[in-house]
Amino acid sequence: MLSKQAKVLSSQQITAVLNSFRGSRNAARNTVIFLLSLHGLRAKECAELQLSMITDCEGNLTEAIALEDKASKGDSGRVVPMNKALQIALKEYLAERNGNSPYVIVSERSERFSANAIAVFFKRLYNSLGFTGCSSHSGRRTFLTNCARKVSQAGGSIRDVMALAGHKNLQTTQRYLDQDAEAQKNLVKMLYAAVF
Repeated sequence: MLSKQAKVLSSQQITAVLNSFRGSRNAARNTVIFLLSLHGLRAKECAELQLSMITDCEGNLTEAIALEDKASKGDSGRVVPMNKALQIALKEYLAERNGNSPYVIVSERSERFSANAIAVFFKRLYNSLGFTGCSSHSGRRTFLTNCARKVSQAGGSIRDVMALAGHKNLQTTQRYLDQDAEAQKNLVKMLYAAVF
């Protein structure tokens, strides 16, 4: 089961992807697509994301993605706070983006990308960098795994990770999370360090 899942990206791989966009055609748009995936958005959600979901009534960029059910899988719409990197990338991209499409991600030939086009974008991207086992779902798995590892430091719980994923069931969220044997050892040691 685990071997069929998209691989989680390392911090070095994330840096390599971002560096690969510099000076390339559509760099701002491609950076936004990648950063959206690192905020847990599926390929379909990247494609269906509309300007109204990231801006207020005056057209100003908000601090969170208000992903509506119509743009998500089933009824898994949710609110995902944006980090500074995504906010900056979106501002740059939206400032240079052409057209009046209601969709955030547009192509040169149409007012939007399809979910399939987003998946193909990631396949080509990861293949060009020599990343095996990565797909459009790698960013989502990376996001959820990292959230699960750090959620207690933020004062939250696994329920917060479920909410960010748009999952109603803990078992669904668990399938996205990467395991770390070293972290498991450290966790068990930490549990009773003050007692024994």
